Order: sequence, then C-alpha cells, then structure tokens
Amino acid sequence: MSFPFTLYGRSRRVRTSVMILNGPNLNLLGTRQPDLYGHETLADIEAMCHTHAAGLGMTLAFRQSNHEGELVSWVQEAPGAFGGLVINAAAYTHTSIALMDALLSVQIPAIEVHLTNIHQREPFRHNSWIARAAHGMICGLGSHGYILALDALNALLTDQKQKEK
Repeated sequence: MSFPFTLYGRSRRVRTSVMILNGPNLNLLGTRQPDLYGHETLADIEAMCHTHAAGLGMTLAFRQSNHEGELVSWVQEAPGAFGGLVINAAAYTHTSIALMDALLSVQIPAIEVHLTNIHQREPFRHNSWIARAAHGMICGLGSHGYILALDALNALLTDQKQKEK
C-alpha cells in the first residue's frame, strides 16, 4: 500500500487522518461495570468520533484489540498513513513498556484518553507508561474525552502545518 507524500512532508490527507486505538476490554463497554464506565458502547463512541472528525475535516480509523502486540503493530504502521493517534490503552496503560516504546518510535502526535480519572482509582492505575510518550492526557470525562482528544490533535496538526510553511 502506498501513501501520498509531497516533497516537503506529508500531504494534507495524511496530516488530517487520525487513528484511534482502544485496548483490552473496551469492546465490553455498555455492559462492563456501567456504574463506572457508563452505558455507551464502543460503537457509540466510534460513531460520535467519526461525526466530530468529519466536522474538523479529518478522517479516522477506529480500532480495538485485546492483544498488546496488535496494538503495537498498529502504532508502528501509523507513520505515513496517519497524522496523529488517540489511544485509550486501557489496562495496558499501566503495564506496557512495549506500547510506550512504539509511541516514542513513531514520532507523530499522540493523545492519551481514559474514560475514568485514573488518578482517582486504585493506586496501581495512577502510573501511565503511555503518558511518557503522549503529547497530553485526557481522563475522567467519559466519552467526551475522545472528542477533546480529536480537538487537541487538530490543533497540534494545524500548528505543525503552519510551522512547515
């Protein structure tokens, strides 16, 4: 598969394409601990993200996996295809040095998202390996955090485009 490039960097299409990655158990949203995570499903969040991204002039790929290696592979495939990443690594947030290393390696903006405020939860959830590689973190705002992450990436990518001129 080939991706559009210009002599001076990524084309507009790549720059405005975003990949949203979701980690383990997020496929169970809506039924998994609704008192903590709410009743929205991952499909509901995906639809909301597609609508918001379209309004920003962005396209996106929305993916979920319960497998760490698959998430790492998707991060590694992002450069050249996507201008930025939104990642809710779920439990891998607190354990995956491999995901952190992959995010550091790709050198494209990433925003970390969590539905709940990980800093108000169990002490082991307070540490985020992903935060060490992300441009920012949004947590505790439910599904609206994904919208805020798309807005943040839009601002980062717009700023990046202005600097390239």
